[in-house]
Amino acid sequence: MELLAPAKNIDVARAAIMAGADAVYIGAPRFGARQAAGNSIDDIRRLATYAHRFGVKVLVTVNTLMDDSERRDAAKMAWELYDAGVDALIIQDLRLLREQLPPIRLHASTQCDTRTPEQVIALQRMGFRRAVLARELTLDEIRAIRQATLADNPEQPIELEVFVHGAVCVCYSGRCYMSKRLMGRSANRGACAQMCRMAYDVLDCNMRELRDDEGKPLHQRYVLSLKDMDRSAYLKQLQEAGVSTLKIEGRLKDADYVTNIVAYYREKLDALTDSNRQYYTHDFEPNPEKTFHRSGSPYFLNGRTSDMADWQTPKSTGEKIGIVTSARNRSLHVQLLPGVILHNGDGLCYGDQGFQVNSVTPLTANAVTVNTFRTVNVPVGTLLYRNTDAVFLKQLHAVRKIPVSLLLAVTDEGFSLTMRSYPENTWSVTRTFNHPHTPATQSIQARQTQRAQLAKLGDSDYIAAEVIVPDEAYFIPMSTLNAWRRELTAAATEAQDTSWQPEHAASVSIEDNSLPDYRSDNEPLMTCKYCILHESGHCRKQPTRLPADAEPRYLRLSNGTIVDLHFDCKQCVMTITEHHND
Repeated sequence: MELLAPAKNIDVARAAIMAGADAVYIGAPRFGARQAAGNSIDDIRRLATYAHRFGVKVLVTVNTLMDDSERRDAAKMAWELYDAGVDALIIQDLRLLREQLPPIRLHASTQCDTRTPEQVIALQRMGFRRAVLARELTLDEIRAIRQATLADNPEQPIELEVFVHGAVCVCYSGRCYMSKRLMGRSANRGACAQMCRMAYDVLDCNMRELRDDEGKPLHQRYVLSLKDMDRSAYLKQLQEAGVSTLKIEGRLKDADYVTNIVAYYREKLDALTDSNRQYYTHDFEPNPEKTFHRSGSPYFLNGRTSDMADWQTPKSTGEKIGIVTSARNRSLHVQLLPGVILHNGDGLCYGDQGFQVNSVTPLTANAVTVNTFRTVNVPVGTLLYRNTDAVFLKQLHAVRKIPVSLLLAVTDEGFSLTMRSYPENTWSVTRTFNHPHTPATQSIQARQTQRAQLAKLGDSDYIAAEVIVPDEAYFIPMSTLNAWRRELTAAATEAQDTSWQPEHAASVSIEDNSLPDYRSDNEPLMTCKYCILHESGHCRKQPTRLPADAEPRYLRLSNGTIVDLHFDCKQCVMTITEHHND
């Protein structure tokens, strides 16, 4: 399976490549679903050259809805991206297919809300090479889609891409209109106001605040804020279900996050395939809890479960570190969990409150006094989390090398030196050098020296997986070998950077009568598989259901805006609509 990593910019993309990504996806200059993550054509061209050197693909998001003039501009930009070396475009607006596009692979964005075999088969017949499936699908549903697409086109079935890690929208992707209609910022235009990360009062049919099972009012709770997705325990099952690409969410995340998460999944995938990736190195132990982390959930992969959301905070919580045993002013005592070591500069949090560690004083083996930069009123018994590990962040560095084979051979006039990719030998570069055939006085030592010198590829992008020298030993000064190696390495890099050829994809077409309706005026603000009733333990299908007048009926923002809740238990769907004072 391909590991696909997010990239906010070229620097984050390079970090992803170093950590072991097989492909990266990055925003185009315009029309990406993250307005804050656009990149110039020149940057994308430089990235494509760099990525292809490592055999990494570059996918570009052009996945917003557009008007007629914008689609023409997007088509022109698509040609520029194609010329820049991009491997595929990820799109949402199928009307873009009416324009004259380059012969580039097209992937249907998760914003297309693709959930059924019929939808995926339709995309397959249009000519799409990949469908990014809705996050809400179960393993059984993914498996059924793969079987249906294989039956429809066994020769070249569409590739299936699924998210495995990162933030989750509470609404079906592409069907959230809450930000646009309440805030004037369209999620389908890359300007989401993140309404699902806001706090709400939960009201009953009489507009009174409901209470949770502990009797506390549901006042300004983050009832729509889902935990992050973490499907790292299910990679084998996803592979068996027919998934070809595992996608990490996070085109607004920094290089630290991407390095950590990509390295984490790289190790998981390599363990799954018994691959020895000796050409990736890093000095840290990947751990999702050490960078931005809203707890974790496999989401609906194994069906509907409880505990998908965190009603206390939409922020990064990180890792559990201990229990507060006393607190006063800027100092608190903490009973640490086994193995936890706190550092100066760490960030700690509880609920939606956070503070930074100024100093740490050991009390006992697993207890410390934490001095903070400000007064913190942490209740005794509070479970503390660390959402910034200062020492771990300093260790986040990964290096990736291109394995090559080096072959020194004898020619009529001297010697040739060849570098080729290892082990598949998909490319090779050779240079010849005039040099006398002077026999070496100590043949074994001479051949050992030649192998050692040729293998010294230093700070280049290459690492010598094997070095082959002539059976008959010749005297070649080390300085000469070094010069030959440097010349060959430069030639190999130049050859790789200029040899990439795009995959010429078949044209993609669509009939007007098969276009989805992109109008949002009559749509709910949100359509969600996630359900507040189920999350709170009061599903109508269970004995613990609430009386009708005690069920959540409305949500109220801090500014007084009210929205209505509706529960379609037959379809297991929750919708949110605008509130009208009748």
